[in-house]
Amino acid sequence: MSTDFQDARAALGARLRELRDTCPGGRLTGVGLAERLGWAQSKVSRLENGRQTATADDLSQWAAATRHPEATAELHARLHGLESHIRSWRRQLAGGHAAVQAAHNDAQSQSSLLHAWESAWVVGILQTPDYARAILSGFAELHQSRRDIEDAVRARMKRQELLYDARRRYRILLGESALRARICPPATLGAQLDRLTGVVGLPNVELGIVPHAAQLKLPAAGGFWMYDDRHVVVETWHAELWIDDAVGIRTYQKVWDTLRESAVFGNEAHAVITRVRHSLDNLGQG
Repeated sequence: MSTDFQDARAALGARLRELRDTCPGGRLTGVGLAERLGWAQSKVSRLENGRQTATADDLSQWAAATRHPEATAELHARLHGLESHIRSWRRQLAGGHAAVQAAHNDAQSQSSLLHAWESAWVVGILQTPDYARAILSGFAELHQSRRDIEDAVRARMKRQELLYDARRRYRILLGESALRARICPPATLGAQLDRLTGVVGLPNVELGIVPHAAQLKLPAAGGFWMYDDRHVVVETWHAELWIDDAVGIRTYQKVWDTLRESAVFGNEAHAVITRVRHSLDNLGQG
């Protein structure tokens, strides 16, 4: 199935081929271009056929090697268009985890109504420092990225100041599975659950829990954030997807609204969290 991202990458590849074919002084073959660049010929082929995403440096070198330096800005703009919709972790984490956290802080600070759904872990805006440290350390290990964990934790904790800004509303849904996930030591998870009980009732935070026993109209999969009605961020193992088309945003809003029908709030949410907390205590006693 074709996607907007794949179509855009294919169009970028076609433009790269056009630059090679119109090289001043005569058409340049793929083999010849690879030799000029010191690349494998297979890389030239993958880029031209839209099977690999170019880096900014790749595009600068391509424009220079095909004698089209004037095309550099255009190629970079095309790449920016790609990356505004799919932001690979490899590229984002090249600057460290703290930079990624700062970008999300900025995005949330510019929004007044935020919706979230997550079934795998407690969302960052509600995390304790120790819980955040465990999550970030796991992802740093997965991606073999720069381990600026303490700076990233501080940046994530800084975001929580937004919870107390009356100009901003958070509507957060968590699956009960997120409360039970053993992705950190039991003591850390217990403290995280205690933190959630304190969130229930905050004036500008609506926290809903979807219990395991809840009747669902849709599968409870795929966590995401909605920033006003401007864009949706979906986190996958290899990248973040930033969705800003109207149809996509409406779809995620409908998913969130549907999941909310299965959630409990207030005292009932507090009771679910407390039940999970007690089960953790009982496990420790056993």
